Amino acid sequence: QVQVEESGGGWVQPGGSLRLSCAYSGTDFRTYAMGWFRRAPEKQREMVARITGGGGTSYADSVKGRFTISRDNAKNTMYLQMNSLKPEDTAVYYCKLVGLSLNEYWGQGTQVTVSS
Repeated sequence: QVQVEESGGGWVQPGGSLRLSCAYSGTDFRTYAMGWFRRAPEKQREMVARITGGGGTSYADSVKGRFTISRDNAKNTMYLQMNSLKPEDTAVYYCKLVGLSLNEYWGQGTQVTVSS
């Protein structure tokens, strides 16, 4: 049974940092593409960052230079390091895993709140 779980969210002041983790289990995810998405109140879900099975990365323009996505296949964990956080980064953050057959797995989400 595949399990995907995010952690690391919380409250932080503007300019602060958080690191989100996405732990997964239940199959071999080494070839999976992975990504972080977020949904802010009254807004549509948007892609934040993606990482391929080979380690290639891409980011939304709004987070370039501030966020870093990474993965540790040995630990079955993906990360999102978020620096210089802004109030507009407030959202529920989700991780998504996509297999070569385009099968998808999502976590339940973790809340990130940036405010003073």
